[in-house]
Amino acid sequence: MSEVSALKVKELRERSGAGMMDCKKALVETGGDLDKAVDYLREKGLAAAAKKSGRVTAEGLVESYIHAGGRIGVLVEVNCETDFVAKTDDFKNLVRDIAMQIAAAKPEYVGREAVPGEVIAKEKEILSAQAANEGKPEKIIEKMVEGRIEKYYKEVCLMEQPFIKDTDLTVKQMVTEKISKIGENISVRRFVRYELGEGLEKRNDDFAAEVAAQMNK
Repeated sequence: MSEVSALKVKELRERSGAGMMDCKKALVETGGDLDKAVDYLREKGLAAAAKKSGRVTAEGLVESYIHAGGRIGVLVEVNCETDFVAKTDDFKNLVRDIAMQIAAAKPEYVGREAVPGEVIAKEKEILSAQAANEGKPEKIIEKMVEGRIEKYYKEVCLMEQPFIKDTDLTVKQMVTEKISKIGENISVRRFVRYELGEGLEKRNDDFAAEVAAQMNK
């Protein structure tokens, strides 16, 4: 195998979180191309994580996150296999990143499997009508709707969203990489997001006009 520089190995370790020997092998396999080496490690990470995906996750953390001076609040439960891992900085940082993602990106569901069938049916109905109104031929409307449904999933499902700290990754891919690094299965179980005043009808009165009206009484 051809030699790769220690500097490149170090950079790849920082970018991927993978072990030194794995990084060295990835660089050798990809001819020293860092981007391709990252992809190589992700593929290997996916394979490694898949073996852990069936394991029971009964430990973990419930994280709270308050943002924007108290205007947005998040509670999220993220599970792992052991209490030992739940107490590590790697896992705590992951849970906090997920809470921040929820605060910033406003997902409605954990994953696409959590979206009710009637919600998808209604969305498809609306999207079909939109495509028809755009004058699209009937034969391509179905494909357009499927494409737009995929986009919808990426907007409303936490695990499908681009990760706010690295938009080249989805949240699911980011979690998968952590599974590979930490060595335990990890799952996001549930979350709730609060935004101050959400759902309330806000007053649109002109305060100065209100004061003036009171003074003229």
